[in-house]
Amino acid sequence: MTPCFAVEFKTPNTFILRGLWFGPAKPRHLVVWVHGLGSSAFGMHRAVRSIAGKRTAVLTFNNRGHDVVSKLRRGKRSILGGTAHEKFTACIDDIQGAINFVRRQGIKNVYLAGHSTGCQKSIYWAAQKKGRGVKGIILLAPVSDYAAALKYDREGKLARLTKTARQLVRSGKKHALMPESILNDGSLNDAQRFLSLNTPDSAETVFPYEQNGKRPRTLQRVKKPILVLWPEKDEYADRPAKDIAAWFEAHISSPHRVVIVPKAAHSFRGAERRVAREVRKFIRA
Repeated sequence: MTPCFAVEFKTPNTFILRGLWFGPAKPRHLVVWVHGLGSSAFGMHRAVRSIAGKRTAVLTFNNRGHDVVSKLRRGKRSILGGTAHEKFTACIDDIQGAINFVRRQGIKNVYLAGHSTGCQKSIYWAAQKKGRGVKGIILLAPVSDYAAALKYDREGKLARLTKTARQLVRSGKKHALMPESILNDGSLNDAQRFLSLNTPDSAETVFPYEQNGKRPRTLQRVKKPILVLWPEKDEYADRPAKDIAAWFEAHISSPHRVVIVPKAAHSFRGAERRVAREVRKFIRA
């Protein structure tokens, strides 16, 4: 077992979020960890524990997209959240709440790390807030969700689903769940979330490597140092790891390093020590 602290904090918009703090209470460095799609503060613990050490802590917290469907507290009220109902742009409030909480503990050397869709959230926050309060950003498996949707669209249903989602949004039913009879894959998303994840021009399509010639404007607005860790065997990738790594090399405007982690899948399971080494190297640099 690894000791940790249970924490709770409010975002600027007064949502109450909870998380786990691994490592020392007064670290020299702290990594704010933004979990991926459908995950939670309890996900990726092997990687989180590998990064935490004598001088480094990691805060992993439930953002409002945690799990598939969940309740979010705002004062005395509760609203539906989770992956299925999350509004992507609300990630700014969640991440800012976590960073404010860490800074109130007196910690100055703060880094932001995202895994999977947490990468899109981290970059979107940094672009909107100019990265204030963090020293650098770490992206672990920054897969384009739209590219993954195209990869798995073997029956050509994506266009039909997109049309249905747009009709629901236009009729004022943006939080209505997508029809299971069309999805038929076990996923659960409301109409606005489906469009956010699966269309080429949404705010969530931060890494549009599947769209030849498209400039990733949100990514290029970030001026903080960036570390990209790309798993060589990522099951959601639509092209070879070296091609995606080259895309990031070509399109990040700030000081950066792109590393392909050999033999690793999307979860980095079995490659956690390599991830920790790269993160520590990034922090030292």
